[in-house]
Amino acid sequence: MTLKEAREKMQKALLDARAICEAAEKANRDFTAEERQQVANLLAEAKQHKDKIKELEGDEAMRKAILELGAGIELAPEREPQPGQPAGKGGSLGEQFISAPAYQNWWKQAAPSGAIPDSSRGITSPPVQFRSLLPPRGQKTLVTGSSDTSAGAFVQTDYTGIYEPLGRRPLRLRDLVSVRTTTSDMVHFVRQTTGVREAAVVPEANVTDYAGATGEVSGRKPEGSLAFEPVTTPVKTIAVWVPATKRALSDAAQIRGIIDQELRADLEECLEDEILAGNGSGEHFTGILNTSGVLVQTWHTDLFTTTRKAITAVRVTGRSRPTAWLLHPADNEMIDLLKDGENRFYFGGPFASGNQTLWGRPRVECEAIPEGTALLGDFSKAVLWDREQASIQVSDSHNDFFIRNMVAILAEQRAAFGVIRPSAFCEVELTAGS
Repeated sequence: MTLKEAREKMQKALLDARAICEAAEKANRDFTAEERQQVANLLAEAKQHKDKIKELEGDEAMRKAILELGAGIELAPEREPQPGQPAGKGGSLGEQFISAPAYQNWWKQAAPSGAIPDSSRGITSPPVQFRSLLPPRGQKTLVTGSSDTSAGAFVQTDYTGIYEPLGRRPLRLRDLVSVRTTTSDMVHFVRQTTGVREAAVVPEANVTDYAGATGEVSGRKPEGSLAFEPVTTPVKTIAVWVPATKRALSDAAQIRGIIDQELRADLEECLEDEILAGNGSGEHFTGILNTSGVLVQTWHTDLFTTTRKAITAVRVTGRSRPTAWLLHPADNEMIDLLKDGENRFYFGGPFASGNQTLWGRPRVECEAIPEGTALLGDFSKAVLWDREQASIQVSDSHNDFFIRNMVAILAEQRAAFGVIRPSAFCEVELTAGS
């Protein structure tokens, strides 16, 4: 970055911050939380550019000083000593100085006895010009960028600002289930347990008063019955926090965004785990795999037979149309690599295009599901109720954080989950004995 570019960037940051301030003043209001954060970020950015300007100005002043100090000095290659040259000629700068003829003549006059008398005042030696400021042959110093005392002193580290996180698993389950909102701490829904199955063909009545005699037809229609169960699921809280110093948040503007991103991603991972496999104890959700009434398809002959039977179970027993398979990445890989008797891939091999399917249903990878188990289902029959979407709060009220200039950054969300038709899902064994 050049000095001009640094000044322009600092000016732009300050102008942007002033524009936000003027907008708030014009509306006769305080900053919003977002504006306050924007102004803080812009001021931090301007400070960084100001520091860079000082650094670049210092570099420029150093360059000028070098040029001024080197003015009139000829950096010429060293020459071999000429015949008759005094001892020391071509040695160190000190040796070259005292061996110079101008100095030798002056010394003979100033100190005829070999020492300067104590009574002498204002003695000044004549100037001596050097053809070369290089060290003598065999002692030359290489100008190198690897040393802090050579060209390395002028090498500036290029801070790119690139940040590469560790990475997190892709989250897909929330995209499959139904998502709704709630304003209550408890969610209530009714689940049907028995449907009407009594319908029958009814002949026309042939008597007024049916007594059951031979040949009499009552014409009575069968009565149906229904059964339901109420289900109440409480809203649960998922949360995580990290400590940070106020100085870190002020001096490194990027770190706040990284922390927020990491906290939110951790909440989402925990939520996916709970939706799928929460055990229902304590503050845990009752996940799909632990919901009573979910169908189970055990291993039967081979993978294709087992998975096809699972589809039939959901269709016939669950009275649903399955929308997707949920598979661990390792199991999805195993299916992709399946070959027939002639060593051909069943699913097109490495050059297959389009969506991955199994018996016409999409295959969705999910690291939360145990390896060796698949979940087939109509995922619209699982509902996530959002009570409070993920939020980030910062406070110094934790423990002794106030007097230590520290803050706690807390992320949390509140939600409830329930499976409104358990038989719309089937847990499938993908290997024998799993």
